[in-house]
Amino acid sequence: MTQETSPISEWLHRCIRCGNCKFIFRDYDKSCPSGHYHKFESYFASGRIWLARGIETEEITFDQSIVEAIFSCPTCASCEIQCQAPHRDHIVDIIEELRAKAVEAVGALPKHKGFLEKIRQHKNPYGETHHSRELAEKHSLPDEADTIYFIGCTSNYRTTSIRDATIQLLNISEIDYTIIDEVCCGSPLLRTGQRSEVPNLVTHNLQKFQEAGAKRVVTSCAGCYRTLKKDYQRYTNGLDIEILHISHLLPTLIERKKIPIKEEKSKLKITYHDPCHLGRHMNVYDAPRRLIDTIPVDLIEMHRNRENSWCCGAGGGCRAEFTDFSLETAKARIEEASKTGADTLVSSCPFCITQLNDANTSEMHIIDITQLLLKFLK
Repeated sequence: MTQETSPISEWLHRCIRCGNCKFIFRDYDKSCPSGHYHKFESYFASGRIWLARGIETEEITFDQSIVEAIFSCPTCASCEIQCQAPHRDHIVDIIEELRAKAVEAVGALPKHKGFLEKIRQHKNPYGETHHSRELAEKHSLPDEADTIYFIGCTSNYRTTSIRDATIQLLNISEIDYTIIDEVCCGSPLLRTGQRSEVPNLVTHNLQKFQEAGAKRVVTSCAGCYRTLKKDYQRYTNGLDIEILHISHLLPTLIERKKIPIKEEKSKLKITYHDPCHLGRHMNVYDAPRRLIDTIPVDLIEMHRNRENSWCCGAGGGCRAEFTDFSLETAKARIEEASKTGADTLVSSCPFCITQLNDANTSEMHIIDITQLLLKFLK
């Protein structure tokens, strides 16, 4: 199992230095959390591409300032949306390739090393006792099923209420599903340039998919969704299995009356935060909103929404290694949500939910889209 080599040298020369990656295109609101926080060119996408060219041509070498600029980025992909140059959809690929080269040259950053050590020892980046299959036994789930619920490490070991809400909804729907002996999907390692262990994780999870005889895998984590659906393609000849986010599945189950929803209009006003890995990385914007439309609530969109959404700041290893920057980014998002007048901020990624709750000092209630749905069951 080998990873496909990226033509990074070709992409590096596509940047036309226009500066569009710094702002929302033709709106000129802020779009790059890292660049606007650090206020230096090398923290914007254009600067990182310039650094990558220097590394590629061996005009510069990795030092502390360069490494910090490379990794102090949540890889939210807003730069790819705003960029108007050819091959703009490879900017995050360039940054991640640059990170992998940095790890090879000088090693991973301290907190990022912890991800690898804990995954090797405990199968998850949190260092918690591995227990996925025990949940299948607890809920009397079969060994084989058409659908697998891939829980993801954050839901399984931190935001367990999201995991439990998802399981409750799947149980109510009575679909044929199970939970496998999953290990970390590999996203924390891929995002931080530590690729060596990823093939082992991919091999394990794919084997468990096959053993369960599953036709589709559903995850409630945006990061897992991106990794399973997109990144796993690099390590295989193509997945013969459907990968869905829970927001794809639930509206269909509701429409088929598998999950009964109250019809009385609620006074609850919500706003929705698009996770970067679900939205910009995978172009999934409509599915969560379609799910919200099945619930009798008012959705008030933030000024920056869909492809222009402001990142929560947690991704790309920033939450662990650059905490101050990460939390300031989340605070800006909560402030924007508060301005809508909504009571509740809803998202569809446990990592976003964790980050936003940690940064929240307002009266805004922050929950996952599955937790919202539970409030409206008949």
